[in-house]
Amino acid sequence: MDPQRARQILSQAELVWSAEEVGAAVRRLAREITSALAERYPLVLPVMGGAVVFTGQLLPLLDFPLDFDTLYVSRYRGKTSGADVEWRIEPPERTRGRVVLVLDDILDEGETLAAIRARILEAGAQAFYSAVLADKDIGREKPIRADFVGLRVPNRYVFGFGMDVYGVWRNLPAIYALAER
Repeated sequence: MDPQRARQILSQAELVWSAEEVGAAVRRLAREITSALAERYPLVLPVMGGAVVFTGQLLPLLDFPLDFDTLYVSRYRGKTSGADVEWRIEPPERTRGRVVLVLDDILDEGETLAAIRARILEAGAQAFYSAVLADKDIGREKPIRADFVGLRVPNRYVFGFGMDVYGVWRNLPAIYALAER
């Protein structure tokens, strides 16, 4: 995508959550996660690449020792609709017997996070927790609920703060919705 087209997408988008509101949600999540997991020494596994910004903002606010690694699983691959779950980086060996906290950018239809939970538990995790920056209101039941949710977003394609649109704008500090056609 060329920079002019990317700027056009942003200029036509609707602001859903400001940078200040997103920051406040991340701070609240840090308090909730610290309260629940401070004594559990969790293995924290962000889902790359969408969770990179969320993780980078959240980790310094967690007031407890933790272990860290990554997962890389996707259904979108640069598109605006999901396909089959594709694993690029599997759960690490040290998942067995651990309390695991998975961080993800958005709980959309729930298929990806449900697949992650199944794989983590199959790998022998003692307990599974999930935290998402955004939970999309899709108007129907999902196969999984996140334990910690930052913000609710409308049933539209959203981007910013780690979430991309056509591969761009993960670097925005706020969350936007793609213009409806």
